Amino acid sequence: MKRTFTIEAAIGLSLALAACGGKGDDKLGEQVQEAAENKADKMDAMADNMSGTAEDLMQAKADAAREAGDAKEEAIDDSDINAEALTPAERAKVINGN
Repeated sequence: MKRTFTIEAAIGLSLALAACGGKGDDKLGEQVQEAAENKADKMDAMADNMSGTAEDLMQAKADAAREAGDAKEEAIDDSDINAEALTPAERAKVINGN
């Protein structure tokens, strides 16, 4: 189920990004979303080693991390920022959520 959702989300994201133009914000948004996905995958792995309420809470945190990554990716694309003008340090702060 998790893999199916991840694959569907990746396909949907790819289609959405293919239709967009911009100033480098698509790539930056995708990197932000991918960082959130990686964080959520780690939480899912941790949840697999838990049971009961702790497992449910960790899975909920993973879902929230994915949703936050998707929302941030959309916000970056909608803002049409000139991501190419960002310094590497600024870009890292955006990607890592700092």
